[in-house]
Amino acid sequence: MSEEIKQGSNAYNAEQIQVLEGLEPVRKRPGMYIGSTGEMGLHHCVYEIVDNSVDEALAGYCRNIRVALHEDGSVEVEDDGRGMPVDDHPKMHRPAMEVIMTVLHAGGKFGEGGYKVSGGLHGVGASVVNALSSFMQVESMRDGRIYRQQYSRGKITTDVEVVGECKKTGCRTIFIPDDEIFETVDFSYETLQHHLRETAFLNKGLKITLEDERGEKKKKEVFHYEGGIKEFVAFQNTNKEAIHKDIIYFETRNKDKEVEVAMQWTTAYNETILSYANNINTKEGGMHDMGFKTALTRVVNNYARKAKILKDKDKDLSGEDIREGLTAVLSVKLTEPQFEGQTKTKLGNTEMKGFVEKATAEEVMAFLEENPGPAKLILDKCVRAFRAREAAKKARETVRKSALESGSLPGKLADCSEKDPTLCEIFIVEGDSAGGSAKDGRDRKTQAILPLRGKILNVEKARLDKMLNSDTIRDMITAFGCGIGSEFNLEKLRYHKIIIMSDADVDGAHIRTLMLTLFFRYMPELIEGGHVYAAQPPLFRVRTGKDTYYTYSDREQEKLLAELAKAGKNKPEIQRYKGLGEMDATQLWETTMDPKTRTLVRITIEDMAKADQIFTTLMGDKVPPRRQFIEENAQYATLDI
Repeated sequence: MSEEIKQGSNAYNAEQIQVLEGLEPVRKRPGMYIGSTGEMGLHHCVYEIVDNSVDEALAGYCRNIRVALHEDGSVEVEDDGRGMPVDDHPKMHRPAMEVIMTVLHAGGKFGEGGYKVSGGLHGVGASVVNALSSFMQVESMRDGRIYRQQYSRGKITTDVEVVGECKKTGCRTIFIPDDEIFETVDFSYETLQHHLRETAFLNKGLKITLEDERGEKKKKEVFHYEGGIKEFVAFQNTNKEAIHKDIIYFETRNKDKEVEVAMQWTTAYNETILSYANNINTKEGGMHDMGFKTALTRVVNNYARKAKILKDKDKDLSGEDIREGLTAVLSVKLTEPQFEGQTKTKLGNTEMKGFVEKATAEEVMAFLEENPGPAKLILDKCVRAFRAREAAKKARETVRKSALESGSLPGKLADCSEKDPTLCEIFIVEGDSAGGSAKDGRDRKTQAILPLRGKILNVEKARLDKMLNSDTIRDMITAFGCGIGSEFNLEKLRYHKIIIMSDADVDGAHIRTLMLTLFFRYMPELIEGGHVYAAQPPLFRVRTGKDTYYTYSDREQEKLLAELAKAGKNKPEIQRYKGLGEMDATQLWETTMDPKTRTLVRITIEDMAKADQIFTTLMGDKVPPRRQFIEENAQYATLDI
């Protein structure tokens, strides 16, 4: 290597190696620890503190948790557990409470620590929240005293000190999220409400209180379920019709692991299986989920043959047939959980598969044999699902055959020339007129257009076989190229951006919801992979002189008009777009399709249980829950009818 290179600006030596101390890494890369600095990451901070209290409950020392949102933007979490230890740590020579709050990977959740079972895995929760808070105060109540310490952005601002006496034990944490880190510091009551309710369901007997002291309307709710996950299943099935009255429930444990299951079949066409490991939502499943499904498929088929519902010549029912309409909550607890990936969404402990499989097989067979009436209703449902699946298989073959005969792609599709899926996007456009403008205005290299005629089938009320008889849905499946249901293959997806482009009115919103129902129920991998978007067409065009402006909301329009009036502009000419078809190709490109100027909303699923319930409420058969939802949320809607 030449001396020039050694001495130059590209020198790479010890001086270039940064060493971040204390909690600096968290502030440098917050997304590594809490997922994002948006609303999801903000609420994750609350979950981390609450999880510490829940771990006390799992250890048998805590019965009550209180979460309060204060007017000053702070959050308070208090429990009646043992309180954090405050004696000096033998290695760090500082109070244990201080070590917990200021040192990454310090906690009682490793090896022979203070917890046999816990949701916290790496001991980073409390210290991470501390690092990302402009203010934090922790109080530990134990030994008849109240010990307090304060921090700012991870730095200690006061020593641990005794500030009073008390007869109770527990821990109280107050923190204000740092607005230098987070995109928003405004907590959503509804988001916390859903998470805390779920936590209470998973820990029967635990009482969690949520209080909102902000604004004029104060709120307070108590989540307390002695029935635990049995009540969780009943809650998930609130807007569904159950096939059998009694919820199947069992729990099995040995010295280092336990499984708890609650399940009930409904008349719905979709399965809802929610799995958890140490209270963590394993939305990608894992070994416990695999063991449950394997046992269920084997046992139901064995019972069906034993009860002569399936004859010798009949094929076995598939797992998909058996789980149609099933709502189940599967919760396991184990001492050394192994989660795959940093987000902890898949359980990797192989021993849990056999453990859950054995427990499920014994308990479900016992239920079926002891309850022949409900068992027959369940099996009838499974057999109907089997017949529908066979019909759907024929329909899929027809779809594939017709696709091949017509040159693989639907006639209405205006495809793009680019062959690399990562560079391609498809616009699903409402109406032929808007489809024509979109085809004329698009970038033909990377943008494909598929116009829809009218509203698509509501798949919440239809099985796959009926769905595949819909020309519109078949056109979409063919265009996407990745299949549907059990045959879905994300690697065959032809466009990495699927953009729903509908009118900015009530009908457009309904069409968008119908599309999202289809994706959520039959192609959830599209949403989970970040491939589904909603376009944001403008509501108004404002012209004044030679200048043209587009605005995308009533608030934005009011602001623009005020600015124009202040600038003394001529009386503006305002056009309110009632639909995409009112825009010509140039306007549609400039406002909604041009990657340089458009706004897209990526569709995500933060919580599978909540999403399932909302789709059931909005798109299902029962009208009263939908009416209640509309009445409760009408105040938030801006309607253009």
